[in-house]
Amino acid sequence: MKTLNPPTMKLGVCYYPEHWPEDLWAKDAQLMAETGLLQVRIGEFAWSRIEPDPGQFNWAWLDRAIETLHAAGLQVILGTPTATPPKWLIDAMPDMVAINQNGQPRAFGSRRHYCFSHRGYRAEAARITRAVASRYGTHPAVVAWQTDNEYGCHDTVLSFSEAARIAFRKWLATRYGTVKALNRAWGNVFWSMEYRSFDEIDLPGLTVTEANPAHWLAFRRFASDEVATFNSSQVEILRELSPDRDVVHNYMGFFTEFDHHAVAAELDVVGWDSYPLGFLDSFPFAEADKLAYARQGHPDIAAFHHDLYRGCSPSGRWSVLEQQPGPVNWANHNPAPLPAMVRLWTLEAMAHGAELVSYFRWRQFPQAQEQHHAGLLRPDSEPAPGLAEAAQSARDIAELGPVGAPPRQVALVFAYDADWVTKIQPQGAGTSALWATFSCYSALRKLGLDIDIVPPGRPLDGYALVVLPCLPIVPDGLVAELQRFSGQVVIGPRSGSRDADFAISDGLPPGPLQALFPGKVVRVESLRPGLTHPGKGWEIEHWLEHVETAATPEMIALDGTVACWCEGRVRYMAAWPNQEFARAVLARAAKDAGLATHVLPEGLRLRRAGEKTFAFNYRQETVDLPDSVTGHLLLGQRSLGPAEVSILKTS
Repeated sequence: MKTLNPPTMKLGVCYYPEHWPEDLWAKDAQLMAETGLLQVRIGEFAWSRIEPDPGQFNWAWLDRAIETLHAAGLQVILGTPTATPPKWLIDAMPDMVAINQNGQPRAFGSRRHYCFSHRGYRAEAARITRAVASRYGTHPAVVAWQTDNEYGCHDTVLSFSEAARIAFRKWLATRYGTVKALNRAWGNVFWSMEYRSFDEIDLPGLTVTEANPAHWLAFRRFASDEVATFNSSQVEILRELSPDRDVVHNYMGFFTEFDHHAVAAELDVVGWDSYPLGFLDSFPFAEADKLAYARQGHPDIAAFHHDLYRGCSPSGRWSVLEQQPGPVNWANHNPAPLPAMVRLWTLEAMAHGAELVSYFRWRQFPQAQEQHHAGLLRPDSEPAPGLAEAAQSARDIAELGPVGAPPRQVALVFAYDADWVTKIQPQGAGTSALWATFSCYSALRKLGLDIDIVPPGRPLDGYALVVLPCLPIVPDGLVAELQRFSGQVVIGPRSGSRDADFAISDGLPPGPLQALFPGKVVRVESLRPGLTHPGKGWEIEHWLEHVETAATPEMIALDGTVACWCEGRVRYMAAWPNQEFARAVLARAAKDAGLATHVLPEGLRLRRAGEKTFAFNYRQETVDLPDSVTGHLLLGQRSLGPAEVSILKTS
């Protein structure tokens, strides 16, 4: 893996030469270069054009496309086309498709119609990867490879196929050794769920009522491992045939169905696909936020994922491989971005350390499923609004040059199995570990702090504050690392509440975290809407834990219910970290950690990078930088209009 060495951020675009007449390619490439784009991502959906019949390859068009881009001075990120296996392959292996939880096949006619566990398809995916890498692995234009496309998109991680059932049984035998050990770990004495052999174990999809949560957790772990090994097989081929090129993959927003840390362990650069407006409309944000930020996206959506995926990358290298440049086609409502928002999103990625922002897509395609998905060009090849903003971003980036590393202030600890646990056994609506993490992240950003989102195994040296928003399973080593850490610690609800096989922790929650916080959770309640315990400027809602402890009650609701306990440098949130409550707790912890916070206007966000402080206005009204934000202006003004960016140099 290459080590982190932040360059000046590049701009790129996703391009599909197979969609367009060849006489447009050179014109497109020239305009890309004139716009300030450097890298072009191609090929990830082109299997049927590369291999129109089994074993019959048509390389000529792709040869010419790559040469055309190369002649214009553009670099190529080439995708393995395994997200879209062609019809002839489905017909040859009809059982390669994924099966949904109701037993129905995920049929041909869109994309991602394969099961990660099907060994025949794995062999075909390796074969086409080897063919493409053999052809272009040493081409001077090809600087990086993207494996597949958006693993798990369209709910395709969990497959209930026969191939998955066979592979799951083998996985269980490896993990548990004996079926007796599995029965004991899962608590299968309950409801006479005991098995006599691994061959008796089915997938957990169609039980009469809910399946054993331990069964579901094991299945999710297995399915996640299948994604990781599928990816690893392609990475191995690409490293063999295309040495010294980066290998990347494009993750998605608010998506936790597999362990992204495990997949990232094989990558040089972690990518993600940024669609702030689509995510705002599609996920459970407050209706007031959906209206106020309809054309901008919530101020913390993009930044949260920038920091999440930077933390997934062992080297810290990350990119935006698809950036929304206009209306999308897949949300419930698809407004156009506010003027200048594409530029803001681009510069915000730069502030968070991205190596590349690649716009999706070059030209809007007038056919098939994504007809309404905007590009930098309209279908008639005239410029769409995003093109000018991309060009302005390129000029801004050239003027600013490289940005430095962010300061180490706050480490937010997140694990993917935390969200699996809260999905499998939510116990109350709206209590996802992912959204607890996002809520704490947003509260910290409103305080003007810089956040790293890290996995539980990451060293915590240099941070002033560590937050565990919701970590039901505490992995080995984390407690020792937290004991070694000398800064402030905030532990959120449900943390340490389960062991590795979903049983309530020995000694009650927070389980092993009792080594840090001297208390135990003796009862939990999930609270229906309206059933709250108001405090001063905050309230307990959704979730409440009753704690037996000698710690000091720090935040107490008006009716005497304790929401947060404090013992030395450790705080325990016994209520769900909604925005107001999380902000109140984290502001206290930040003060005790010696971190300077800011009182920011609604919609204004900050990010420090080396000597630069970036300010982003997500509101549709003008806002002013508070006096606490100092430095001389490199870009913009202290009064920021809608979607404006200001950059200050602090020394």
